[in-house]
Amino acid sequence: MPTMQPSRYALRTVADASLIIRQHTPLLEPETIDLADALGRVLATDVVADLDMPPFPSTLVDGYAVIASDPHPRRRVLTEITAGTADDLLIQLGTAARIMTGAPVPVGADAVIMVEHTQESDGYVTPLRPVRSGDNVRPVGLDMARGQVVLADGTVVGPTEIGLLATVGQTRLVVRRRPVVAVLSTGDELIEPDEPLRPGAIRDSNRRALLASIHEAGAVPLSLGTARDDEAVQEERIRAGLAQADALVTSGGVSVGSRDLVKPILERLGTVHFGRVSIKPGKPFTFATVEGRLAFGLPGFPVSSLVCFEVFVRPALLRMQGHPRPDRPEVRVILDGPVQPSPDRTEYQRVVITWRDGRLVARTTGIQVSSRLLSMAGANGLIKIEPGTAEIPAGATVAALLTGPLETWG
Repeated sequence: MPTMQPSRYALRTVADASLIIRQHTPLLEPETIDLADALGRVLATDVVADLDMPPFPSTLVDGYAVIASDPHPRRRVLTEITAGTADDLLIQLGTAARIMTGAPVPVGADAVIMVEHTQESDGYVTPLRPVRSGDNVRPVGLDMARGQVVLADGTVVGPTEIGLLATVGQTRLVVRRRPVVAVLSTGDELIEPDEPLRPGAIRDSNRRALLASIHEAGAVPLSLGTARDDEAVQEERIRAGLAQADALVTSGGVSVGSRDLVKPILERLGTVHFGRVSIKPGKPFTFATVEGRLAFGLPGFPVSSLVCFEVFVRPALLRMQGHPRPDRPEVRVILDGPVQPSPDRTEYQRVVITWRDGRLVARTTGIQVSSRLLSMAGANGLIKIEPGTAEIPAGATVAALLTGPLETWG
């Protein structure tokens, strides 16, 4: 019967482990996609304006196109100009044109007076206040100039960026490819959520949570299902995942038990860069590369798995896509209650961060054991507690990763 042996892997700090992953994370090649599929993608080239915007002088308001220096108190209204129309109308002294927002300002006119500041009767308009040249007119190129870089390489495409891309006629975009990430859960005890719960079994929550986390990080999740604690079975699944994906994420099987098989398999297939990290939860977290592909061995406890994903895996997936800000924002927060640090590891405790009285205040989500997935529910941050023996009191300031929208005190 095999026996358990102490791990032979050096214990890496969180900073060292993050640096090693970053050094081995590739930037994926570009691909071309439709504008309709661009939300959340990262541009792989500059986008340049193909014309001046606006391409013609246009009005900012509904009103009358006039010559600002015209001495006539009343001006004959020649016509009405609406957005999307164009003609050879010429405004001369003593004349004006009714004009709608966005319409081209006719030749000769150099200002638009708002309708609220005029009075029209019998085909004539009378300005009720002075108007200056340029009033309410968008000149050619005000918004952007032809040849101007409007979106730079590395920009994350959001709703505003989609509007800009449509403005400059970019319906096909060059973006960084999204990584395909295969996910495998390991363990004899695992069953599907809809299966009857037999003695000794647990429902596989990790795989579904990780698939969702991968999707949220902009990558393409690929489920490999579950694999029992059989080395040949797990190796076959791992090989299959690495053949289809840019990265592999496994759950369970990375500690020092007789059924912890993932590390030996990764050692045979590639290079294990580290197998332990001084982090709580998640000490047995493992990182390897296999022929240029990344492999992340996450612990089996649900919280350990998701915390390690947040701290190590998510930034790597965003870097592969060329994301300019792959790391979660780190902020300083005030503790709402006392916290007991781990004596020997950097601990990431789950918290709710609230904007209260001009300060960010963090309260823990309760019991912080690594099996209690409920401690992640509703959390929008991870406070980073350095090793120590003394309790950290309420009111102390600590670092935190902001993982979700801020709560507001109400």
